[in-house]
Amino acid sequence: MDCANPVQTRDFYAALTGWEIREAYGCPAVVNDKGLLILFMGCDFDYTPPIWPEESGKQQKQMHFNFQVDNLPGAVEKAIQLGAVKATAQYGGEHFVTMIDPEGHPFCLCRK
Repeated sequence: MDCANPVQTRDFYAALTGWEIREAYGCPAVVNDKGLLILFMGCDFDYTPPIWPEESGKQQKQMHFNFQVDNLPGAVEKAIQLGAVKATAQYGGEHFVTMIDPEGHPFCLCRK
């Protein structure tokens, strides 16, 4: 995942998910119990966060995580406490909430 501050972004997702903090291929990373590895990479250019919802001619998202949670309101509150914000545009109704991480990447918290 491209970001301006890879360690901070890795730490956010580690705290959000409870996944293990690692270094991999010279990058900060997290890994889940099934072996999914996410790398957080600094940019050699000025990082521009994506726009959500997407707009023509603006920076598009590079990825989008969906995390299944047992307690959707509790997970939203935890994400906010960790530095995320609720996206202005919401399309999930009772099923999911779109959040924006501290670097500006959108992700969803989805009811199991």
